[in-house]
Amino acid sequence: MILDQAKTKTTYKKDRTSEKPLRSILKTVSWRIVGTLDTIAISWVLTGEIDTALAIGSVELVTKMVLYFGHERLWNMISFGKD
Repeated sequence: MILDQAKTKTTYKKDRTSEKPLRSILKTVSWRIVGTLDTIAISWVLTGEIDTALAIGSVELVTKMVLYFGHERLWNMISFGKD
């Protein structure tokens, strides 16, 4: 199972060779740009107010970037789907 595979101990060196943390950071930033623009556009359509849409987008930008990075690093410890 996936959870059983996650329990296997990995070392930083092994983790680094599969996907470096810098790669996860860059993926996080690029995805958040796309996601935040989408959130701003939807918020603007729903509220009709660009200031509100930008406020929602700025809060969402920070919180989701932190959550995504943690999620990405956890998934990197799971061997499922890796060679």
